[in-house]
Parts: sequence; C-alpha cells; structure tokens
Amino acid sequence: MKIKTRDRILNTSLELFNTVGEPNVTTLLISDELEISPGNLYYHFKSKAEIVNELFAAYETELMDMLSVPEEADISLDDQALFLHLVFEAIARFRFIYQDLVNILTRYDNLQNRFRRILRAKEKAFIVIAESLQRQGLMQLADHELSALCEQMCLTMTYWVSFESLSHLDNRDETDLGRGVFQVMNLLAPYLTGTARQQVVAMSEAYL
Repeated sequence: MKIKTRDRILNTSLELFNTVGEPNVTTLLISDELEISPGNLYYHFKSKAEIVNELFAAYETELMDMLSVPEEADISLDDQALFLHLVFEAIARFRFIYQDLVNILTRYDNLQNRFRRILRAKEKAFIVIAESLQRQGLMQLADHELSALCEQMCLTMTYWVSFESLSHLDNRDETDLGRGVFQVMNLLAPYLTGTARQQVVAMSEAYL
C-alpha cells in the first residue's frame, strides 16, 4: 500500500529529528531527503513548527493512553515492568522531544502546558502503581517516601534521553532506553519486600 505524502513527511521528519536533532533539521533538508519539491512539502505543512506540533500530538495521544492506569487495579510486578517498557519505547520513538527538552519547549511554547500535563500524568501513574503494590503487601514505604520515590522515577524517565544523548554526542542512535528501564526499576527495588525485590532486580538486569 502506497504511503501518503503527508505521512512520508512526518515519518522522515521524525527520523531526521531523532538522528541529527530537531534544531538541525530544516524543511529543505526534509524535502531533499524525500526527493520532493519544497512546494510539495509546503502544500502539506506550512512550516517546520506544524510538523513538530503534529508529531508531538501523536506522541501525546499514545503516551496519555498508556499513563491512564486504573486506580483500583491490582498491578503485578510484570504489569509495572511492561508499563515501563512501553513508556520508554514511546519515548524512544519520539526521543527528539527529550534530547534538548528545555530548548524545544522554549521555542515551541504552545507545547509547554501539554508537556506539563504529561509530567503530571507520569507521576500520577507511578503513584497508582506504588499504592497498588503496597495494598498487595509487595512494597513498604511511608507516605513521604512514596511521594519522593515517584517524583524520582518520573525525573529519571523524563531526563534519561538527555543523559544518554550527552554520553553519545557523536552518535544519537546509540541512545540506550533499556538502561532507563533498568534505572527506574532499581529505584523501586529497595522498597519491595522479600521475593518481590529479587524478581524486580532480575527483570531489570534483562535490560543491561
């Protein structure tokens, strides 16, 4: 099935943004990569900002759906591991947003409130998961510890791409999101009880 030009533009832009960094990509570079005229690109998107906005909207929709964790559900350790895996996978697909987060939110200020909403949803999802593990007797921690832990997991998830990018400035494709999953799991592990801790440590090590 032939891919529509609009979708080709979005896919190619995403690949370029992720690989060389969004600030280094121009609409001319995108049209050259696609071997289409700048006028053809302009017909679908009037500016690079429109492309960034549409890609962010796709990321936002995907992530907010994943972050809607049912509050009364009994969440297993396997469930929380899958949750982390899927969220980090989404971040990896749209990693250009996170590679220089403050810069991109400054230049596209219409995204700021939307990204704050994502941050709040991330932290709430971690709180729901931690509270579920506590109810099941798999985790023990005080209320202030729960709040601090969830904030730290949210922080690690949000800035892991920036940390990895700084470690691989010469090759953005080497960014290892799996190590991000490992780090977040190991933030959780010390508060787990007995075999639950051993299980999470073993699952985390699969990402190394």
